[in-house]
Amino acid sequence: MKLREQAQNLGIRIGTIQVVAFLLLAVLGVRLYYLQIVRGDYFQERAENQRIRLIPIPAPRGAIFDRNGNILVDSRPTFNVVISKEPLKTIDTAERIPQYSRGLSLEPQVVTERLNAINKQTDFETLILKDNASMQDIAWVEAHSLEYPELRVELQPQRFYPHGTYMAHILGYVGEISPKQLESERWTGLRPGDIIGKGGLEEYYDEFLRGRPGYRKVIVDSRGRIQSEIEVVPPQAGQDLITTLDLDLQMAAERQIENSASKRGTILAMDPRNGEMLVMASQPSFDPNVFVQGSKTREGRKQIAEYWQDEERPLYNRAIQGRYPPGSTWKIPMSVGGFQSGAMTDTSNAFACGGGILIGSKFTKCMGSHGAPTLIPAIARSCNGYYYRLGLKMEIEGIIDMIETFEYDRKTGIDLPNEKIGQTPKSWRPIVEKREGRWPDIRTVYASIGQDTVVVTPISLIRTISAVGNFGRMYVPHFLKEFRPIAATEHFEERPGFGFQKPEPKIIEMTAGQQKMIAQGMADAVTGGTARVVNIPGFDVAAKTGTAQDGDPKAGRKDHAWIVTFAPAFSPEISVIGLIENVGFGGTHAGPAVKGVYEAYLAKKNPQPAEPTEVAKR
Repeated sequence: MKLREQAQNLGIRIGTIQVVAFLLLAVLGVRLYYLQIVRGDYFQERAENQRIRLIPIPAPRGAIFDRNGNILVDSRPTFNVVISKEPLKTIDTAERIPQYSRGLSLEPQVVTERLNAINKQTDFETLILKDNASMQDIAWVEAHSLEYPELRVELQPQRFYPHGTYMAHILGYVGEISPKQLESERWTGLRPGDIIGKGGLEEYYDEFLRGRPGYRKVIVDSRGRIQSEIEVVPPQAGQDLITTLDLDLQMAAERQIENSASKRGTILAMDPRNGEMLVMASQPSFDPNVFVQGSKTREGRKQIAEYWQDEERPLYNRAIQGRYPPGSTWKIPMSVGGFQSGAMTDTSNAFACGGGILIGSKFTKCMGSHGAPTLIPAIARSCNGYYYRLGLKMEIEGIIDMIETFEYDRKTGIDLPNEKIGQTPKSWRPIVEKREGRWPDIRTVYASIGQDTVVVTPISLIRTISAVGNFGRMYVPHFLKEFRPIAATEHFEERPGFGFQKPEPKIIEMTAGQQKMIAQGMADAVTGGTARVVNIPGFDVAAKTGTAQDGDPKAGRKDHAWIVTFAPAFSPEISVIGLIENVGFGGTHAGPAVKGVYEAYLAKKNPQPAEPTEVAKR
């Protein structure tokens, strides 16, 4: 009996356990059915949204310095309004466009572009909606944090150009990569919203100036709010660029153009011994900060539109894009070409002036009557008649040979984007011969003094003048002096430093005697000829002025004023050229501007001792 009762009790217990287990399984099954079937879509979305997200950390671009360590460009912290992709999935973005536009003072078109761009993101899920946010912008975002959880404010680096309009054409500016650029092989690996260089050194050396972004790996909730941070990978800054520019000389050149009659022109200075550019001033100019800080605002876009519409063309770098008739400055390469072509020699280089020359029924005048000068006085007095006859003796083939020798038919290779090539008799000859049946002598006469079929860029002209001063050694002009190295980190490899890889100079064939004659003629132009305005006691300057017609004389525009120089005259260490647009004679207008640069150069080279104080005097 006792065993039977124990067996019955055991059976009851087992049954009870089975019932309880069944009930628990039933409850669990109902709960699973409810979670997975009834509320499945809801919880699936919650689970999808509650996940890891990568938030990019922009890298500051490398700073840009002049040759003496003066800052030209840097990056400064600024507040940006950032938008997150995830919360937008359940939002009608069309409604957000006018809301963001009003709240952040953005153009509706800009907001639309940003929303479209973030929807294309794959690796990162945030994008800058507005950079350089004001305190009003920040307050608006914070006040609407519940209404617009997709927006937040972050501190990020922004490019800053402390010198404003000065050097803008050299430095360029930065901006967001365009859809067309994203398709280019050069920008492989970049994504919408990335900042790249646009124009100037910023664009040319973007690969090295651009840093490598880091990221924050975070967990966010269903509304995109950060819950916790898992990992931080700090960004690697871009490499600092040391340029060949001299800020003091650059500022002196900028002020000279600003104080000129037309306030339009360019001044360049180069070390003829190695091609290092010391100065490249082009006026009028633009403020690159406008493109960086205001490209998304109504005011900024208005200013940028005004730059593009301005008839003075402030976005146009006259030094490498301007093409001007060189006028009498062309007589310097013509002199070299005369020797190379055999039209004159070291001992036989006299030509009649005749007050001009008669070609057919047309008499083309000289500015004076110089008899039958040899080369040195012909340069010093800028005798047109001399060069008319030299050009005719060289013939058009000899002039074209000279053009090829000094490479006016190609780019100089300066490390700036968008350099233009001049137009010369080499490019015009096929057109003229097709239209007129032959190349007429009168065009050779005009070409001999840098008019009619001759227009050159100032950068190509200073390269020529520097080569003549440097005994025929013609270097590639450049701004790069050095890129500083960046040490390796846990996440990024080292970025080694490097300097300009200077190619061997092209040798322009001329004898020492021929070079000395040309330099002597230019030196005499300063002491007693057409370039007396740049005469500096104790510092021998060699120079040649030029006055060039701006298109059709009947149009009424004044001539362009040129001057090309190097110094010291017989052992040059600096060459400076100046062009002032539509002001008249070169010696009157371009000369004083270039002299101002030389005075700044000498002030740095030979600083005056400070006046002793009263205490020191006692």
